[in-house]
Amino acid sequence: MNAIQNVSILLELAVTILGLLIWLQKKKTYGAFIFLTFLLYMVYDASRLWSLAIPELVLRILYATASLSILIAVWKLFKSE
Repeated sequence: MNAIQNVSILLELAVTILGLLIWLQKKKTYGAFIFLTFLLYMVYDASRLWSLAIPELVLRILYATASLSILIAVWKLFKSE
């Protein structure tokens, strides 16, 4: 199971980097929200996988922030031409 989680975190890293490139190179603000979302997902998943000492409340806030961030990114994509 850890192998699957490690692969998942690597995929999240790839999306994080692509979000950063969309934001900085393509100058699209939704890239910043994609970057933030998957950065937070990586922290959340890594904390679960490696038993990092991050309080549960903090993890819940991070997850909720990531969900809001991807909602904003998708909304901006929907509104773009």
